[in-house]
Amino acid sequence: MKHLLLISLLLLAKSEKGFYAKLSDAAISLTNDFVIYDSGYTKIKYPNGDVHKNKGVCTDMVIRAYRKLGIDLQKEVHEDMKANFAKYPKTWGLRDTDTNIDHRRVPNLQVFFTRKGRSLGVSDKASDYKPGDIVTWMLDGNKPHIGIVVNRQSSGRCKVVHNVGYGQNLDDCLFSYKITGHYRYKK
Repeated sequence: MKHLLLISLLLLAKSEKGFYAKLSDAAISLTNDFVIYDSGYTKIKYPNGDVHKNKGVCTDMVIRAYRKLGIDLQKEVHEDMKANFAKYPKTWGLRDTDTNIDHRRVPNLQVFFTRKGRSLGVSDKASDYKPGDIVTWMLDGNKPHIGIVVNRQSSGRCKVVHNVGYGQNLDDCLFSYKITGHYRYKK
């Protein structure tokens, strides 16, 4: 019995590692797409809605990477937000959910990843951040930002795929901004 439990745990660990490696690869593949930073409100279909493929913000990159793995964060966030609306920020004066924008807001993703994934500790040690991790930051001007840690390195630390205003890029920026969250999410 002990032997079967050990094998099950090893298989689970291997499948999780495989998932996060695939998420890292999906994020890196997005850097090949030409994307103009556009934070405008856009009406999109639901589920599996997306802004035009040549437009987007930091959250759209995360959403697109997960979609490549068959996970629709638009739907997942909407369903959790609908059932637990009081737990999500009211920064925008919302009185109800909005499938066009809720999943495109970093504070909503932070709540979602904390509730449905794992919230990991924020640290200043590069080794604490693994490929497939989600990181959130606060940029100058009190602007929240999000990206995916990937399996490419520079100066002994993992790089990040994000969109900080000049497209979906692979950058050595993990500690360039104030980190406000560190998550892992696998449905």
